[in-house]
Amino acid sequence: MKPFISFVIKETRHILRDKRTMLILFGMPVVLMLLFGFAITNDVKNVRTVVVTSQRDHQTQAAIDRLAASEYFTITATIPTPKEAERLIRSQKADLAVVFAQDFASKHSGVQFIVDGADPNMAQQWTTYAQQVILNPQNSMVNLKLLYNPRMKSAYNFVPAIMGMLLLLICAMMTSVSIVREKEQGTMEVLLVSPVQPLMIIVAKAVPYLLQALLILLIILAMSATVLDVPLQGSLGWILLVSFIYILLALSLGLFISNVAQTQFVALLVSAMMLLLPTVMLSGMLFPVESMPRILQWISAIIPPRYYIQSMRKLMIMGVGIGEVWQEVTVLSGMTIALLVAALKNFNKRLTV
Repeated sequence: MKPFISFVIKETRHILRDKRTMLILFGMPVVLMLLFGFAITNDVKNVRTVVVTSQRDHQTQAAIDRLAASEYFTITATIPTPKEAERLIRSQKADLAVVFAQDFASKHSGVQFIVDGADPNMAQQWTTYAQQVILNPQNSMVNLKLLYNPRMKSAYNFVPAIMGMLLLLICAMMTSVSIVREKEQGTMEVLLVSPVQPLMIIVAKAVPYLLQALLILLIILAMSATVLDVPLQGSLGWILLVSFIYILLALSLGLFISNVAQTQFVALLVSAMMLLLPTVMLSGMLFPVESMPRILQWISAIIPPRYYIQSMRKLMIMGVGIGEVWQEVTVLSGMTIALLVAALKNFNKRLTV
């Protein structure tokens, strides 16, 4: 046990001496949290809006005032014809036009929206928000009640997604590169002839990244609760337990990649191709899986971050118990066992060659 601890201390010191590694490990989570929390957002704010109306009765003026008073829309002009509104949108001087019918005051209806549809998702959000603001809540047939995220903040959606992406990339990529570096520099053979078993050497190299991943997880959770104002509705213990399983999965994947790669460049390339793009595009991080074509939904079923992100959104945002995420946890546990067995089996084979 003492040699194993010595290997863990050695690897930890090696990581701490590498300033570039430390910058990646702790700088990237902070930067991404700030970017996705404040800069990269799909929140509806300050939509440039023009109003089209031929008369200013009391009801129409009250609806316009509600638009102007909301934080979502900025009234830039009031014009008489829809054709002029369309011209302003085409010239990129407005994003949304609200056209009031002449009988709006009597019928409390008759509103047309002309919207810039270059981004369909945002166009749909602008229209929905405008409908809710314009319609008087006392007379509206639509009563919108938002559960779990009443302020419609993008950070509620991005924080679990960032956790899934970062933990996978850091654990898998760093573990694979660390082991491949030993092969590339010719020091792996020196380690293998030491009194410690080869399996213990690999575990000792993975333990520091496991501890650092847990520390990064705590940093992300602290930033989400304090800086981004995203409350943790669920049990912190269950969040840490599911995250621990996911980290073990990522470490197993990194060990598996190290069996394939012979150089650090190849390890980084394989990590980017196998982890980064599928995580961003197919895990539900940015785009709903249900909206994807059927074949991509099948492919996303083998992407581990999909299940972790789903479970974190349920545990953190919805505040459910572990019983509501048992399917995701079962899939993650199965993937972890399969990857670990495959990685260790192939690694042992390579050692005997």
